[in-house]
Amino acid sequence: MSVESNKNVISVNNITKIYKLYDKPIDRLKESLSLSHKSFHRDFYALNGISFHVEKGQTVGIIGTNGSGKSTILKIITGVLTPTTGELKVNGVISALLELGGGFNMDYTGIENIYMNGTMMGFSRKDMDEKLQDILDFADIGDFVYQPVKTYSSGMFVRLAFALAINVEPEILIVDEALSVGDVFFQAKCYRRMEEIRQNGTTILMVTHDMGAIIKYCDRVVVLNKGNFIAEGESGKMVDLYKKILANQMDDLGEDLEEIREGTLNDFSGEQAAQRHEGLMKDRLTINPARTEYGDKRAEIVDFGLLDAKGNVTNLLLKGERFTIKERIHFSTEIETPIFTYTIKDKRGADLTGTNTMYETSDVKSVKKGDEYEVEFNQKMTLQGGEYLLSMSCTGFENGEHVVYHRLYDIASITVISNKNTVGVYDMESKVSLKLSRAGE
Repeated sequence: MSVESNKNVISVNNITKIYKLYDKPIDRLKESLSLSHKSFHRDFYALNGISFHVEKGQTVGIIGTNGSGKSTILKIITGVLTPTTGELKVNGVISALLELGGGFNMDYTGIENIYMNGTMMGFSRKDMDEKLQDILDFADIGDFVYQPVKTYSSGMFVRLAFALAINVEPEILIVDEALSVGDVFFQAKCYRRMEEIRQNGTTILMVTHDMGAIIKYCDRVVVLNKGNFIAEGESGKMVDLYKKILANQMDDLGEDLEEIREGTLNDFSGEQAAQRHEGLMKDRLTINPARTEYGDKRAEIVDFGLLDAKGNVTNLLLKGERFTIKERIHFSTEIETPIFTYTIKDKRGADLTGTNTMYETSDVKSVKKGDEYEVEFNQKMTLQGGEYLLSMSCTGFENGEHVVYHRLYDIASITVISNKNTVGVYDMESKVSLKLSRAGE
């Protein structure tokens, strides 16, 4: 954890938030009336001893699975919730986007809400008069700004809310998943504006499931899980930890946290990372329960894995990094020239890419009963951020006929995390050069 200093604008010190959960509504009344102070509830720790600090001008991300306490800690920082125990220090004026339309009066027009929220943030009407045009230009919702906000679509809602929050020159901007509602063009506009105010010294604290944005914009990242602090540090390393939590690879996570404490996390090569695990690779992947499997099983894919650039078995890959699809095939009979394959498809079932050892003119030898082949396909991930399905097989040709020995169809999901998506299915990695000639020069 970072050390508290006079540079900190947000200091979260050992904060715990406990909710009392009752099995039946009557239990709350029983507890309140109990002369012996008998407890009829159980404690739920939404946050359990969380500590971290944010320095002035930093952009800090908070990541974790649903229910990890991300929104709870933001609500405590903004004063919406009170911690059960612990201490919070905030040095600066906060502008927050926690919940869509939070703080808006549904019966007021957009203009009326702008002035009302400005007043709540401590700005005079004259201040808001000066900021109004910038807010309206950024929101770009036209004459709807003169209509009650209850008539707005969710997209118009978030446009106005974000335009207000980001154009009041906040010292601290807090954003909780608000951008996920807007269209991709508005999201890009918001991120550009966030970068501008960051350059001007605004501190930004953001919660998002967009790991691409986390890697691109955050100086540091805090990882939470089930209300507990896991780690904080450089964004790439923290996203790697988050990937393990998503894939339920808690043993791997524990090893990485130990290495972080010992300062040795970066000492492992990809090969060493793969070797430090025992057991089957497929047991560390999220397998599709609706997969299809067929073939005559004279050859059988007994193990397989999807490995990231560091050699970790994972369903989550970063766009632009190299990754490996690994297969281990056992043969129960002689086969002249087996062919090993993989295919990646989109969620609609369309083939996007794939290859096999025949296309790659690999030197595959004939096999005998009891032999095993270990096959690795190593390539760069250029697909756009999104969800995909992986299939693999061992096939061959016998007497001119194509034979399937073993095919695993849609066996596992692949989640690609991207900080830049282009048009279409994959990124051609274009290099852009610009030359501007000014009129009259």
